[in-house]
Amino acid sequence: MPRISVEDSGLPLPAPVPAVPLRLAHGVLKSLLGAWALAACSAEESAAVEEHLGTCGVCADEARRLREAVGLLQRSETLDLDPALRTRVLEGCLDRRPPRIPVPGWATAYDAETARLDALLQDFGDGEWQAPVHLRWFDGDAATSRGTTVAGVIAHLLAVDGLVASALGLDDPLDGAAAESRTPTERTETFWRVSRVPPTRTVRGPWREQSHAIVRAAAFTGSGAGTMGVSYGDVELALRDAMLDRAFECWVHAEDIAEAVDYPYEPPAPRHLHHMIDLAARMLPAVLAARRQAGLAAPGPGRHLVTAGDPGRSLRLEIEGLGGGEWFIPLDSPAAVGSAEREVAHVALDGVEFCRVAAGHVPPVEAAAGQAGDRDAIKDVLFAAASLSRL
Repeated sequence: MPRISVEDSGLPLPAPVPAVPLRLAHGVLKSLLGAWALAACSAEESAAVEEHLGTCGVCADEARRLREAVGLLQRSETLDLDPALRTRVLEGCLDRRPPRIPVPGWATAYDAETARLDALLQDFGDGEWQAPVHLRWFDGDAATSRGTTVAGVIAHLLAVDGLVASALGLDDPLDGAAAESRTPTERTETFWRVSRVPPTRTVRGPWREQSHAIVRAAAFTGSGAGTMGVSYGDVELALRDAMLDRAFECWVHAEDIAEAVDYPYEPPAPRHLHHMIDLAARMLPAVLAARRQAGLAAPGPGRHLVTAGDPGRSLRLEIEGLGGGEWFIPLDSPAAVGSAEREVAHVALDGVEFCRVAAGHVPPVEAAAGQAGDRDAIKDVLFAAASLSRL
């Protein structure tokens, strides 16, 4: 049985033992002032110091100065780390560390984005790897989506990055007949289908090894390799553009993953974002022409309206904020972006907003854009930008 408390026994409580004050020499008390200011003294020592301060003016002045100094050292805000601190530190390291292998400028965005995504994945547990993720893109004029997991997203990146790896002479993650799938969608669906079990956290190792190998191969092949062709099945991109495309998709899907696990994720560095926007702007004329041929965009002005001296119509795309700049998008033919043409419309968009339209994450009709001029041309270009997205 538990022992009976003295309070329940009816007996008088024992008298408290009176505390015996410490009697310390002046030198000892003066040496305790720093610890007292930091609240590091015992109760008896604090009582002795405080009693001494009432009679010694020199020690009282010293104690006041020490307490003021301690106040300057103390933080008034919470000591919890900022959730974005790790991201900022990693960005600073990636911006400042000299690479052991000189990476071509057109490959630095891919190098940085894969490293940022890998840092996000580093501390994920099994639960985060199986968190549901919704991949979104535009198909024609309608938004569509596909459900998968965090591990499934990394498997998707591994499969599509294999196109660049194959062009550089590296191993393709799809073996045998599966490697015949050329488009990103086909490769992803094939990779998911041939996997005996749903992707798990083990997919991170092969994906990161492949991204390292791609960067090393690009560095060793030299800057001239940027013109090498990379086939996406229905379109071919120069290696330098394919690397930008892969960097863009890595960032977009990293945001998908961060959203799924409720973690903050910042956009790419402005210089990298600018190159991604430039790639999208250069691809817009061909996409717009294909949409027009498929009946998804307004027809051109007609041959009888275009004379030999007519430079043709264009839309001025003004990108504000990160990665900003101006691009003139040809409307009547897939000519080179920026050629001298007659401006009939003007669209102003934030850089990150434009990229999210191009990724199929923001519907074109909901884009916060400043618009002036030909409304049909503006609509066609915004929908063409959304059509750049894919699984």
